[in-house]
Amino acid sequence: MKLLSFAVPCYNSAAYMEKCIESLLAGGEDVEILIVDDGSSDNTLEIAKRYEEKYPTIVRAIHQENKGHGGAVNTGIENATGLYFKVVDSDDWVKEEAYMQVLETLKTLTGGKERLDMMVCNYVYEKQGEVKKRVINYRHAMPVGKMFTWNDVGHFKKGQYILMHSVIFRTKLLKECDIKLPEHTFYVDNLFVFKPLPHVTNMYYLDVNFYRYFIGREDQSVNEQIMIKRIDQQIRVNKEMYEFFSKERLKICMNKRLRKYMYAYLEIITTVSSILMIVDGSEEKLAKKEELWDWMKKTDLVLYTRLRRGFLGGCMNLPGKFGRKISLDGYRIAQRFFHFN
Repeated sequence: MKLLSFAVPCYNSAAYMEKCIESLLAGGEDVEILIVDDGSSDNTLEIAKRYEEKYPTIVRAIHQENKGHGGAVNTGIENATGLYFKVVDSDDWVKEEAYMQVLETLKTLTGGKERLDMMVCNYVYEKQGEVKKRVINYRHAMPVGKMFTWNDVGHFKKGQYILMHSVIFRTKLLKECDIKLPEHTFYVDNLFVFKPLPHVTNMYYLDVNFYRYFIGREDQSVNEQIMIKRIDQQIRVNKEMYEFFSKERLKICMNKRLRKYMYAYLEIITTVSSILMIVDGSEEKLAKKEELWDWMKKTDLVLYTRLRRGFLGGCMNLPGKFGRKISLDGYRIAQRFFHFN
């Protein structure tokens, strides 16, 4: 059995996927690399098959009809045979020195008295055109270099969330909680790092800069204007997170620190949905914003009230043009500070 399975979702990734794959090959026989060609129209599949032929015990090329990023991740989970599972997008890569530390730590923890459910590492924004790279670490929120539970988790700062870039899950946990991401939908990585959390008991934070997150292409899904164009998909993910939190409230609330973290993550995703519609400013988008908040109110009044009365919820619902201007100004300040989009 492999130690770690990587899923690499690829859609027309021929121009950059090789850098990603080459970085993962450094793991040798300890890993399997599942290159999921999601119905590409370029030579993505040809490149994947070439790597499979060259490294038949490490690389598997999987072709499917186009199902979107979520569908490709689902396929990766279904085909994974490793003890642990990680998604690496085809335009990203990993740092070799940190990679070796990840593998050695996973080996050490495997077979111990306590079963590891989730490992967290740092990730680095490889933003195009910027010399100084922003590193997201979790030193103030998680104990370093030891197994811990939610009871040991501290305070997460704004912008310091467990993202797909930073997380490695136990494969069986993902299969047992039967996570199925929506197909043909962007931004489902938020569901991937949200829904499994109530099933996570034991965690380990390895303080190394492992994942390199490339950002800067105009066609990337996190580009602000593209996110606005795809706002219906963002809303779909937002609603699914809201419904999940509402449905699983009793399980989530059994641990106050898990509840606090998951609520904060739901809050920031709802804020992102709202501010994007304010940025657009059209009557159509502003109506969609009101519809989202009305839907949340009808779905779970208690959760809606908490979100609406919170600082971010209040800022997203200031009345009139002047209120929206204040919301937008606050967003632009945060954008410059945190360097997202």
